[in-house]
Amino acid sequence: MSRVVACVIAVLAVAAAVAAVAMSAIGRSRGIPDAPGALATSVILLGVASPACVGAFLIWRRPRTLVAWILVVGALAVAVVMAAGSGSALALHENPDSALGAWLLLLSQQWLVLFAWPLALAYCYPDGRLPSARWRPAAWVALVSCGVASLLLCFQQPLEGTEGDVANPLGVDVQWLAPVFWVCWAGVLASLFGGALALRARYRAGDGVSRRQVLWIAYGALLPPLWLGGSSLWHAILGSSLDADLAVLMLVHAWLAIAVAVAVTRHGLYAIDRMFSRTLVYAALTALLVGTYVLVALLAGRLANDSALSASLATLTAALAFRPLRDRVQELVDRRFARARFEGVRLLRVFLDDVRDGRAEPEEVGAVLRVALDDPSAEVFFRLPATGAFADPRGRVARVPDDGRARSEIGSIGVLLHDPALAPDLLRGVVDAAAVAVELARLRVELRLQLAEVEDARARIARAGYEERRRIERDLHDGAQQRLVTLGIVLRRLQRTLPGGLAPTFDRAVDEITATIADLRTIAAGVRPPRLDEGLSAALEDLARGATVPVEVEASGDRAPPEVEAVAYFVVCEAVTNAVKHASPSRVVVSTARSDDVLRLVVADDGVGGAMAVAGRGLAGLADRVAASGGTLALESAVGSGTRIAVELPCVS
Repeated sequence: MSRVVACVIAVLAVAAAVAAVAMSAIGRSRGIPDAPGALATSVILLGVASPACVGAFLIWRRPRTLVAWILVVGALAVAVVMAAGSGSALALHENPDSALGAWLLLLSQQWLVLFAWPLALAYCYPDGRLPSARWRPAAWVALVSCGVASLLLCFQQPLEGTEGDVANPLGVDVQWLAPVFWVCWAGVLASLFGGALALRARYRAGDGVSRRQVLWIAYGALLPPLWLGGSSLWHAILGSSLDADLAVLMLVHAWLAIAVAVAVTRHGLYAIDRMFSRTLVYAALTALLVGTYVLVALLAGRLANDSALSASLATLTAALAFRPLRDRVQELVDRRFARARFEGVRLLRVFLDDVRDGRAEPEEVGAVLRVALDDPSAEVFFRLPATGAFADPRGRVARVPDDGRARSEIGSIGVLLHDPALAPDLLRGVVDAAAVAVELARLRVELRLQLAEVEDARARIARAGYEERRRIERDLHDGAQQRLVTLGIVLRRLQRTLPGGLAPTFDRAVDEITATIADLRTIAAGVRPPRLDEGLSAALEDLARGATVPVEVEASGDRAPPEVEAVAYFVVCEAVTNAVKHASPSRVVVSTARSDDVLRLVVADDGVGGAMAVAGRGLAGLADRVAASGGTLALESAVGSGTRIAVELPCVS
């Protein structure tokens, strides 16, 4: 039954609106003064049909929805008042003494219905109850103000019609209650702002979905008081325009109905958060700029008595004040009505300042975003432009997981995975504020990956060199050296079968072969000492025995990968050689140990010190050899205090 009643009310509302439009058109054709123009009448249908249709649709789905009944009943009341206004104009134009025209004119005075149903919607949306018990006094103020003001409108004397004043058919004169009416009208105006505050209270108490639903209605609830203030300012500056007032108010009604429909069905479809914020900002900014313009113009006009100069100064002042005022108003609006976005953006700005001052690393932007969005699941991946792949903040190439989290692009530099329930305005503001930090982090991650590739290439080259040295050593040992040994044996056998006079010649030949074999062994040992096959400790012991100064070896005996042991051996060889040649030490101490997948070795002497790693010299070559293997070399060589070379080589086996 309620569905049928709602449909009937909606049809009656639309029919009354059509009648109002038709009678207005007839009135214009007959030259009735102040008849609504085409602009005003064209939006009457929109302003009535929108709440009527939306309300009927919602009641059809949920018959007990109070908000829907407010829409259909409000649309009917507005349509009846509009139709009564157009009908009274026609009737009184034909007969100034028409009783019907007088009664219709009295009915048309109930223009407060234009504000009544939006006010009820603001206080009751979305569940038909007040936000809390403390809002009851505000609701009573709204109800009493609207009721008393509407009642007093019925007794105004005389009634103002398009053809002149008309006697009130009720015949009661209560002009002495005019101050009461204006007090009630002020209460209505205050209640309109109170409706916006009531919706704000619902917004603060709601979750992500309900907040976006409330914002759609809050935006519409904010428009009537803004329209009233703007219309008053417009009238004060440019004079009255009833057509513009009616058109704007009907558009407000249409917006409220559409807002209810979107809030109920598609609350997350559009960026209402940003639209709400921008409306507040530019409404306040407009008022401030107009006030600045008027104030400067008045002061300059009084001082200079030149209207052109005062207008120019006022325009210049308003233009200069625009950007600072806009930034300040935006900050105040965000702080008040978008606290989460304001705090998130503020946190990102503080983080950027810390990055610029060196107190934070750009790669920490992921952790900052998690705090700014209040989303522990938020994660940032950086896009690598060269390959199109993604990297995580630790500098590792990774695949962006598809685990149900929402994905937001950060320009072309990265992607943010986050909770799908995050408010769009919060997400957009924080992501925009994080773009610079994400770009810095992406560049650093990209550079780190490129450096890792260079280090890998150097390590591969070092390993290839080591393998090549081992091949040369094997070739010398198993090839030329073995052939020379065989040749020496053959000569000795031949010596025993020939006359004794040739023995010295064969001895010299065999001695030359023996010397050549010794030279080849020395060359092979320089490429890679054979004792390295038994471990670094054994090779260093051989090196110590052949040194010209005492060399003490303190080796742990722990093995490392062969290429690492070879690098360590040649570092010790070069360090000992440099010490003997340049430092005149009395002894050299060599110590090695492996721990945490790192081979550490130290070569220290008690020589003259003062050694420096000069490009093209031995110590610089040592540093390059160590760096090619991914290690580090530290040199300490104060004059008169000897030299200490400490090397760390990674040796993950």
